[in-house]
Amino acid sequence: MAVRDRLIASTIALMQRNGVHGTGIAELLKHSGVARRSVYLNFPSGKAELIAGATTAAGNALSGVIGRFATESDPVAAVEAFVTLWTETLSGSDFQAGCPIAAAALGRAESPEAADIAGDVFTEWEQLLAGRLEAADVPAETAALLATTTVASIEGALIMSLATKSDAPLRRTGQVLAELVAQHTRPNR
Repeated sequence: MAVRDRLIASTIALMQRNGVHGTGIAELLKHSGVARRSVYLNFPSGKAELIAGATTAAGNALSGVIGRFATESDPVAAVEAFVTLWTETLSGSDFQAGCPIAAAALGRAESPEAADIAGDVFTEWEQLLAGRLEAADVPAETAALLATTTVASIEGALIMSLATKSDAPLRRTGQVLAELVAQHTRPNR
């Protein structure tokens, strides 16, 4: 893996666990195994630029996953797959790793560019989900409402799950969201 990619991957992992403020250069160097000079060669503006780059990379990766869920599944299955992704992330990290996009959004004071990128990523997720719902004959306004509710609810449930060290908030939220989406996409079932 190239040095730049290692730095970004390590930054994403540290943001998931420590947030933006808790992701320091010293810890990043230790986690990535690269020399300090490499950080500034690849990210001349330092930590803020690196955090923004990591947010973009994480956003692209997660948007790709959500896009696949949305195109390969019916809308209910897409919501369930999104919840499963986060449930597995939580349990696989012993409830230490959350959403790097949420971490970037919460880190606005230290990295406003990354927070702006996070806002764009959340909007993209809403658009992906809304597009899938519209393809299932849900009216555009309702699809947008359901998409926003889905993204916001899952992100909130992730934070609750981290705080309680339990996937129950996420699982419960996923169940309600799946039922809500089903009401709009499977009215006769």
